Amino acid sequence: MPIRIAVDGMGGDNAPSEVVKGALEAARDQEVQILLVGEADSLHKELNKYSPSKNLIQIVASNGVIAEGEPPAMALRQKPKASIAIATELVKHGKADALVTLGSTGAAMASATIGLGLLEGLDRPAIGGPFLGLAPKTILLDLGSNLDCRPSQMLSFAVIGCVFARQFLGISDPSVGLLSVGAEEGKGNKQTKEAYELFNESGLNFVGNVEGMDLFTNKADVIVCDGFVGNIMIKFTEGLSKAFAHHVSDTLSKYLASEKAGAIALEIMSRMNNPEQTIGPLFGVNGVIIVGHGSSKAASVSSAIALAKRAVQVDLLTKLKTDIAEVMQRVRG
Repeated sequence: MPIRIAVDGMGGDNAPSEVVKGALEAARDQEVQILLVGEADSLHKELNKYSPSKNLIQIVASNGVIAEGEPPAMALRQKPKASIAIATELVKHGKADALVTLGSTGAAMASATIGLGLLEGLDRPAIGGPFLGLAPKTILLDLGSNLDCRPSQMLSFAVIGCVFARQFLGISDPSVGLLSVGAEEGKGNKQTKEAYELFNESGLNFVGNVEGMDLFTNKADVIVCDGFVGNIMIKFTEGLSKAFAHHVSDTLSKYLASEKAGAIALEIMSRMNNPEQTIGPLFGVNGVIIVGHGSSKAASVSSAIALAKRAVQVDLLTKLKTDIAEVMQRVRG
């Protein structure tokens, strides 16, 4: 029986067209069954453009969409049949093995936390993973789901990152760094200093503080920060890659045809930022939830579904539960 992936067909800036297109690509190429959740008329209209096999795509009707910027908990109460809520219900009741959404991160977090609950030992979910094309094996957590964090929560991010590094990147003993304003012990704010002490006692392969430039130096496989800093980092690198590509295009246009200069600039931007790397699991909830970038196109949707499939295949949830319990036990003595 193929792995069943619930896809929020209404989530993201380019929904439903790019979501449907990406879901179809995944259904054909990855041997998964797609449960496409959303406004039935809109989804049928998009699907009719492609004539897909009915065995690969099943539409699950929902009513309403939770947009970015809406208060998640309130919106879920007001729109209990919204696409993200129905998709989460499919996972909760075992009708889907995983969920993929490009919609509101807050709505995904709220829906998963309320509907599925958190893994034992955690009190908040986290989002993270590789997000830089220039550093495809460097994991950053948290990328924006937790703006204020206690040191113990940052330690759980480190454990989560290590499990991801082992299962998805093949790194047997991932090194862990704590993002700070200096590499020396004792550098950083109160939160970072207290987290440093916990990391030292954790039994993880902790290499100490790292700085922003170390995202590119392979000093640590897993770099931990709170979501406030992490989200600024990811948005900064996105903006930098676009600005740099524009600068390169302008410069090369003096020597090359504008079309060729533009193509080179786009290639540079994709290598720097690699938008397919901006997807990752919503770690810590009791289910496999993959959150994608809101501006994702079909290729990134398909990549997100492939990541969801892999998370199910490697039994990511069980490995997270085991590692979190072991580390927390060591820290508590």
